[in-house]
Amino acid sequence: MVPFSFAGHDLFALSEGALFWPERRALIVADLHFEKASWFAKGGQMLPPYDTLETLAAVAALVRRTAAAELWCLGDSFHDSAGCERLQPDARAALISLTAAVRWVWITGNHDAHLVDHCGGEIVEEALVDGLLLRHEAERDEVRPELSGHFHPKLRVKLRGRPVSRRCFVASSTKLILPAFGALTGGLDVTHPGIVRAVGRGAEALVPVSDRLLRFPIAA
Repeated sequence: MVPFSFAGHDLFALSEGALFWPERRALIVADLHFEKASWFAKGGQMLPPYDTLETLAAVAALVRRTAAAELWCLGDSFHDSAGCERLQPDARAALISLTAAVRWVWITGNHDAHLVDHCGGEIVEEALVDGLLLRHEAERDEVRPELSGHFHPKLRVKLRGRPVSRRCFVASSTKLILPAFGALTGGLDVTHPGIVRAVGRGAEALVPVSDRLLRFPIAA
């Protein structure tokens, strides 16, 4: 975990693509996209059906590692609003165990806006927590400090002549966009116009590596 400050709060960036907020003992993740493989299977595109279990195992490992008391999911936790209905019994049991172990809050996103069967936890559209606004998609004109997901940001650079792609955080003075945490998620380059519009000028891509945070300016 790599410490850094955002909007006056001490946070930790995890290489797995999550945030830890020690003051609240809160773990924050975005874009889990549970049951993405089963959604594609409905349309005839068969993918290995293990994405949900893999993502749940990664979340559970971080809960244990950080001793988190709260877990905030910043939207698109399911690939579609009916995804929870397709959970296999072992995945459902694992999820229910997690939502019972911590205060679990689902913030809805564009993929799961009508989430109902949530296997425990609270469902909200957004939340203001100790001065930080937690929502799914960054709003360009929002002046309050904001944590969000949605864009699945990735940094693509060349290292010794070879292309390297790493999921990353995107930060400005008032906005912090988390990478996608789900096992079966792609990514959007940090220079994409949608990301640049959302965060404005002066933003950086943040990549936690071992005990330090690599910072890469994003050209606006």
